[in-house]
Amino acid sequence: MIKDELFERSPVRCFEKATGGLKAGELGLLSSKKGVGKTSVLVQFGVDTLLQDKQVVHVSFDQQSANVITWYQDIFTEIAKKKNVSNVSELVSELVRKRIILNFNQDIISLPHVVNTLESLEQGGIKVDCLVIDGVNLNKLTVQDVTAISDYAKKTGAVVWFSTSSDSGDIKDVVPHELESLFNAIIHLEAKSDVIELMVLKFGAEGPHNSGLKLDSKTLLMAENR
Repeated sequence: MIKDELFERSPVRCFEKATGGLKAGELGLLSSKKGVGKTSVLVQFGVDTLLQDKQVVHVSFDQQSANVITWYQDIFTEIAKKKNVSNVSELVSELVRKRIILNFNQDIISLPHVVNTLESLEQGGIKVDCLVIDGVNLNKLTVQDVTAISDYAKKTGAVVWFSTSSDSGDIKDVVPHELESLFNAIIHLEAKSDVIELMVLKFGAEGPHNSGLKLDSKTLLMAENR
């Protein structure tokens, strides 16, 4: 099937090869300066889940839903180009049936409120496999906030990816110390003169190192940095 082939060609295979990937029930955090490519990477995780016929919920705290929808369309189109897929629009229409986009204001909607929304979806028969929380301000979060998401992920087996803005690639500047242990993985997108590199600040028991991955300058897809 074409979805299986696209899944095998997904940029997330490169990410998994380089890092091992997140496991069910785990939390990851992606950081970078604004405009470097965080949403692109998060959407790649989302599209990868959709290609497995699994449910994605994309929560955005800093972008309108229309912008997020465009990101999914663009990323899927770029992945499909590798397989010369002609009926991209039909495949996108099929895939997005398992994607829900929620647009919230962090000053009004807390993470425990997000969990309540997800639990309501589950009661309606929608099991979330991948949860994306895009554009969160970590300085406005408490341990209880992130723990609510962590408990939800462990209970449901969902993989959760957060993104936050940070001008620094130092882990102490990216995430408040009291929240660091709640994330299984912390990745920083570092913009160099001619490339955007994915720097691992933390992945399981591993400390800071270069993942060997980059974002393609034209497509913003993850790829090996050669």
